[in-house]
Amino acid sequence: MKILASFLFLLLIVLQLQLWFGNHGVFQLWSLQSTIGQTEESNEELMQRNERLHAEVQELREGREALEERARSQLGFIKEGETFYRVIPNKKSND
Repeated sequence: MKILASFLFLLLIVLQLQLWFGNHGVFQLWSLQSTIGQTEESNEELMQRNERLHAEVQELREGREALEERARSQLGFIKEGETFYRVIPNKKSND
């Protein structure tokens, strides 16, 4: 009877070790849940970014004003008949 009790106690210890520290144990489950949460947050940010980019593409395809504004600000385009003035600030000397 003592041997059976010892065997069952040893079996209980082995099963507890597997439960907590094994390949599919509780600590790995917690780690995977944390990783899933981070991945879901990252995916949500990327989905919002994609929606903004999609809206911007649609605006550029449909709206002439957005295309014109982008050409002016990023490429320096000037409309015909406009005068472009570039203001260069004075460099202050440290003397």
